[in-house]
Amino acid sequence: MTIPPLAWLDSWVQHNEADLIAIRRHLHAHPEVARAEHETTAFLERRLSAAGLPAKPLPGGTGLTCDIGQGPRTIALRADLDALPLPDTKMVPYRSTVPGVSHACGHDAHTAILLGVALALATGPALPGRIRCIFQPAEEAIPGGALDAIEGGALEGVDQIFALHCDPHLSLGRVGLRPGAITAACDLVEVRVSGPGGHTARPHLTVDLVYALGRIITEVPGLLSRAVDPRAALSLVWGAVEAGVAPNAIPQTGVLRGTVRMLDRSTWDTAESLVRRLVGQVGGPTGARVVVHYSRGVAPVVNDPGSVGLQRKGVSTALGAEAIADTGQSLGGEDFGWYLNQVPGALARLGVYSGEGPTLDLHRGNFDIDERALAIGVRTMVHTAYAALRAR
Repeated sequence: MTIPPLAWLDSWVQHNEADLIAIRRHLHAHPEVARAEHETTAFLERRLSAAGLPAKPLPGGTGLTCDIGQGPRTIALRADLDALPLPDTKMVPYRSTVPGVSHACGHDAHTAILLGVALALATGPALPGRIRCIFQPAEEAIPGGALDAIEGGALEGVDQIFALHCDPHLSLGRVGLRPGAITAACDLVEVRVSGPGGHTARPHLTVDLVYALGRIITEVPGLLSRAVDPRAALSLVWGAVEAGVAPNAIPQTGVLRGTVRMLDRSTWDTAESLVRRLVGQVGGPTGARVVVHYSRGVAPVVNDPGSVGLQRKGVSTALGAEAIADTGQSLGGEDFGWYLNQVPGALARLGVYSGEGPTLDLHRGNFDIDERALAIGVRTMVHTAYAALRAR
C-alpha cells in the first residue's frame, strides 16, 4: 500500500523550519550532561504545553514522554537529550554557553526534530493510532538512560519504536538504513595489578608489574579474537594505562582501562566471563595479583528487518527512493538497543553533511550539522510513524 503524501506536513515544515533551527540553536547553546537535563526538560514541557500536548515527566526528574492521538497501535519515536563533557570549539553564534560541555553528538538535533514532530502532529489531522514521543535523558551514560525511560513506563503499550541519529559522514538529504546489527554492545573493563614493588636492577626479586601489564595489554586482545566467531566483531581496546613514576623503580600498583565491544548479542552475554578468564590466564603466571572490574554497558542495536522496511517506506514517501542509503555497522555504543530488547524497531542514520569542507566527526568539540537536516528529520520520522501505524 502506497502511503499518501502528507500535504499538511509539507506546509507545516515550510512555515516552521526557522523555528526548528532556533530550537536546535537554543539547545546547542545550553547543553546539559547526563541526568542533569533539567532546563532542557522544562523547555520541552513548555513548548509541548503551549501546543496543547500533555507531557509526562520521567521519574528521574529529567526527560519526558508525550502521547499524540489514540488507536489500536502505538508507535514510539525517541530522541536523546544529553550533551557531552567536552568544550565547544566552534566560533558560531549558538556556541555552548556552558564551559566544558557541548552537544558534540547531535542530541540537540535529535531533540529539536522530535519536538518538531510533536508540534507538527498537533496541527495535523487525526492520527490512525497513537504516537508516543520519548525524550530520553542520559544516552551518553552507561548503562544508559533508556533503562530509566523503560522503567518509567515509556514502552507500555508500544508496538514499535524508531529513532534517528545524526551521521556526519552521510550527505544531507540521505537516510542510512540497515537491518540487523547497526551498533555494538559496549562494556567497560578495568584491570588492577599489584605486587611488592622493587628496584629495576633486581626484577627477579619482586614482581615486575609493568611487564605484567604489557602482557595483558598485548596478549588478551589477540586471544579474544581467537576465542569467538569473527563475525561477532568483538574488540577489546585499551584506552588508559597507569603504572609507576620513577624509571628505576618497579611500582607496587598499576591499572588498565578499556572498552569491550561486539555486534553479536549472544557473544555479549558471554564476554565478561571470557575476558575475566583470559586476563587471569595471562596475568597470573607473572606473579602479580590481578583484579578485574567489568561493567556491562549498553546492548547492541539490532534493527528488526520488518521495521527497517517501514522506515524504507517512510523515507521513500517523505524524500524519494533516492534518499535511501546503505549504512555500515559501527562499534560505537547506543542505548537504543535496550528498547529493541523489548519491542521491535529500528535506528536510522540521518545525513547532516553539507558537502562543503571536511566532515566533522562525532564526539569532537567542533562537531556541527547542516541545519537543513532538521526539516528532513521531521518529515522522515512522521512518514515512518504513519507507515508503522498503517501496517498490518
